[in-house]
Amino acid sequence: MSTADEQKRASALKALDYVEEGMVVGVGTGSTVKHFIEGLAAMKDRIEGAVSSSEQSTALLKAHGIRVLDLNAAGPLPLYVDGADECDPHNRLIKGGGAALTREKIIAEASERFVCIIDKAKEVDVLGRFPLPVEVIPMARSLVGRKIVAMGGQPVWREGVITDNGNWILDVHHLRIVDPVGLERELNQIPGVVTCGLFARRPADVVISAGEVRKNR
Repeated sequence: MSTADEQKRASALKALDYVEEGMVVGVGTGSTVKHFIEGLAAMKDRIEGAVSSSEQSTALLKAHGIRVLDLNAAGPLPLYVDGADECDPHNRLIKGGGAALTREKIIAEASERFVCIIDKAKEVDVLGRFPLPVEVIPMARSLVGRKIVAMGGQPVWREGVITDNGNWILDVHHLRIVDPVGLERELNQIPGVVTCGLFARRPADVVISAGEVRKNR
């Protein structure tokens, strides 16, 4: 197991400390979350179930015998656990490398506490080294792309990828995101954008990096 994978597993297992008896747990998507789901399976009889951010995670949860609930039926969630592609010192994130950003953002918004689990490589001082994913309605891809170019970004269509919502992804390169909240708002206002992968207006409440709870600076 690689050092990065060891760090991901350590973070995922530490996040289990936040799971309480009878909870419905929001569950994200990705390689770090896979470790969390495996840990959650060992305590599945203590929780009511999970709300999943992707078809991939839904399949994994069900394979482990964990009940999957619809968010509309579950209502507000006490806890959401997910990974990130980048995390700045203020717990603001870039997410969406796995193309599940829209459902992830919905569940984060519905949750009282958002615990983000990462390895050390995901920590950055300024967001933007990782290309920023933007989910778009297919007919708006070129329109949104032109708007992003005018903002100074270089959008690249993630060809062959269709989100669980039936949409496309633009990955925006060459951004140094010094105002994550402002850029998130600006991108989300472009007609045809479903959402962008900036989690800045609603950042993580807790970040666990390589198994250690990191302080929000």
